Amino acid sequence: MRWLTPLILAACFVAGTFSQAAESRYEVVTGWPSLPADYVLGLCAGVGVDSHQHVFVFHRRERQWTNPFPSEPIAESTVAIIDGASGKLVGEWGANQFIMPHGLTIDHEDNVWLTDVGLHQVYKFTSDGKLLLTLGERAVPGADHAHFNLPTDVAVLHDGSFYVSDGYKNTRVIKFAADGRFEFEWGTKGAEPGQFNLPHGIAVDAKGRVYVCDRSNPRLQIFDAKGKFLDQWKGPQIGRPYGVEVSTEGHIFIIDGGESSAKQSDRGGKAVELDAEGHVLDTFGSYGSEPGQFRMGHDIAVGSDGAVYVAEGAGKRVQKFVRKVSGSQQTK
Repeated sequence: MRWLTPLILAACFVAGTFSQAAESRYEVVTGWPSLPADYVLGLCAGVGVDSHQHVFVFHRRERQWTNPFPSEPIAESTVAIIDGASGKLVGEWGANQFIMPHGLTIDHEDNVWLTDVGLHQVYKFTSDGKLLLTLGERAVPGADHAHFNLPTDVAVLHDGSFYVSDGYKNTRVIKFAADGRFEFEWGTKGAEPGQFNLPHGIAVDAKGRVYVCDRSNPRLQIFDAKGKFLDQWKGPQIGRPYGVEVSTEGHIFIIDGGESSAKQSDRGGKAVELDAEGHVLDTFGSYGSEPGQFRMGHDIAVGSDGAVYVAEGAGKRVQKFVRKVSGSQQTK
């Protein structure tokens, strides 16, 4: 288990292993995105990047999380497509389709996978919004192989098979074949290795390892392709993982959403870059509303060019971060 002792923790702080006082290799791209003045994103729940460096954002417009959920779909588009280089809005879709947008994943064929916690469903779309696959029964929660209960995210393998983190109520991960046939599942509610308390974000690496943000425990759990527990990474350097992404170079990026119920000075929240062994390589960001800060970072994505994108819940925005070049400020 990757949990640093206070002595090692102090040493890492001095060495700048994950200290936010140490200078990060990343900086925010100011002025990105450049959206129309009247375009309302609302809570940004999911973010992903396709092979064309188009950034897809799954957002809620003016919709608020209520109990019970609203019954009418959001009338406006809920999927924004932003050019990664310019920050311009280049497309949108998803009007009158979703109750409570949540997870977004781009697969290796640039298909867009979405989860709706209000409808208890998982969807596969083409990049321009053509529906290819639907799993779950509309607005009907359940715990069997044909139903979900507030599913949160999807991770897709090269063969088209996929994992679903399910989610706020069922506290499990389910594996499906490419055509949507159930294969297996694992996880029960609890804090022991292999158990979950809100599996929120999910990703897979090139070796088939499955990374699950166990948000409310809080920790990042790692499993093999069959759901066998391998490791857990937790502690101050990890925080409360909301979203996770594996970059093309095999680094694991998580967004620590912080603790929204804490007083403002203690809320925390940062982006973390780790190697495949769980060693922290970099952190950037902190709680706040300024460029480069986060208010409930909810999801994270990494482009093939190394740019990092963070979708914020309470902050209601998406931000872009890039590696610093000769210490100079990047522009969009």
